[in-house]
Amino acid sequence: MKKPAAAPGLLLWLLLGAATAQAAEARQPARQPTTPAPSATPPAGTAPSPVGATTEPLTLDAAERLLLERNLALVAARRGVDAARAQRLVASSLPPPQVTVGNTFGQFAEASGGAPRGVRGLAPTNNIQVGLSVLVERGRKRELRTRLADQQIEAAEAQVLDALRTQLFQLRQAFLGALLARANLEVALGNRAALDRTEALLRRRLRDGAVPESDLLRFQASRLPFEGDVTSNAQSYAAGVAAVAALLAADPAAFRAGAGQIPALGVDPSPPRALAPPPPDPRGPAGTPPGPASAPTSVRTVLSPVAFDVRGRFDQAPGLGIGRDELAGALASRADVVAAARQAAAADANRLLAEAGRQRDVTVNGVYSRSRLSQDLPDSARRLDAVDSFGVSVSVPIFTGRIVRGNVGVANAQAAQAQVGAQAALLQARAEFAAAWAAYEQARALVNLYRGGALDRAEEAYRSTEAAYLAGGRDLLDVLDALRTLNATRIQANQTRYAYLLSLAALEQVTGVSGVAPRL
Repeated sequence: MKKPAAAPGLLLWLLLGAATAQAAEARQPARQPTTPAPSATPPAGTAPSPVGATTEPLTLDAAERLLLERNLALVAARRGVDAARAQRLVASSLPPPQVTVGNTFGQFAEASGGAPRGVRGLAPTNNIQVGLSVLVERGRKRELRTRLADQQIEAAEAQVLDALRTQLFQLRQAFLGALLARANLEVALGNRAALDRTEALLRRRLRDGAVPESDLLRFQASRLPFEGDVTSNAQSYAAGVAAVAALLAADPAAFRAGAGQIPALGVDPSPPRALAPPPPDPRGPAGTPPGPASAPTSVRTVLSPVAFDVRGRFDQAPGLGIGRDELAGALASRADVVAAARQAAAADANRLLAEAGRQRDVTVNGVYSRSRLSQDLPDSARRLDAVDSFGVSVSVPIFTGRIVRGNVGVANAQAAQAQVGAQAALLQARAEFAAAWAAYEQARALVNLYRGGALDRAEEAYRSTEAAYLAGGRDLLDVLDALRTLNATRIQANQTRYAYLLSLAALEQVTGVSGVAPRL
């Protein structure tokens, strides 16, 4: 009768089971294999991690809501819309008139021969000059400027949607990467639990004289690569969580000291000391005689402190729910394609504004002056008290043909550039869709392969090899080889799930169709 399978990939049992493995095995009769009883455990990616009491769990839905509020790229894009709307106020305004005010502050007369006479300073109240200058635009320039500003607002709004599309994909990619690291960490901890059980059994057999110490030493040397998997996956998980936190404008380094350190697992929460292995127990684990076999074989670090504890159903493989043709037809509505089209429309409006420069604007100047200075000769019989005068002038720029032709040429080139950019954006979107669809098909084929029994076969091979070893029909190295194969299969299965889920998120990103990305 086959022994019940251990619960691989389940973080909660692994974290708690590793802490109590030695105590449970000590109560078992010698030479009997120890296999944990199956229990109901949360799905992969949803069990609590040893990250500290104050660390908040974070689901993908909650992360996306936080992204809308906090993401700095989105905030900057929204500020661009605010700037474009403010610019429209400027563009739709009439050219401001100019008012000039002045006075004469000094006067002197010249006698015959050019000699100065009657030099005096004058108070501002004795004379004043007031002028008003108004620019009269021709060629509907104000209307064209307003149209250009409106097109720029629409382009800025499309850029906000494009920033949202890009940032959402980056968040989902980082979140799925963190879930992948969590799943791989669960596999690594499952391998550690299996190795701990086997090592405990070898220690008891060594204590009873059933196996030589060389068998235990060889086994301990062979388990070191598995310990490296624990630390590398724990580091990958911490890096994935940090990437998620950065996208949410949270401080990735803001965590409570001591998080991720469980005393029951033998983790020392004290500050790190010199890089040296801890001293071995003089009595040896499980009664092992002092010597090389009594040295520790498990790493002491479990999980570094993290800003969030990301959780999601990593074991799911949802269907696409929409056809290829429908996705391809939505590419013209993708945010960056729409933004490029609106920028082309804005460039065309700018071309019309430049062509309106052929209509010369006219500046109308009105002047009023009043002077109470003496306007008569000193010996005049009738003196004047003040002199008032009005004047109107019109000014028109001349020799502007070359400037206008240059501005029109620049605007035409920019409009053609924008049109080419809009076409290139659509072609780029179609190229990205073709690549994303191919990645989706390949990922779907692989995930179907693993869901079709590849992982079950590897687990069955390991269980049968372990049972044969315990019955004395297989060598210990055969068990290790089977565990390595099972570990590689589990890791590849996790990578396949990650690739499939990421391909769904990529399809939403490259098409702009919402609801395609997986909901975890």
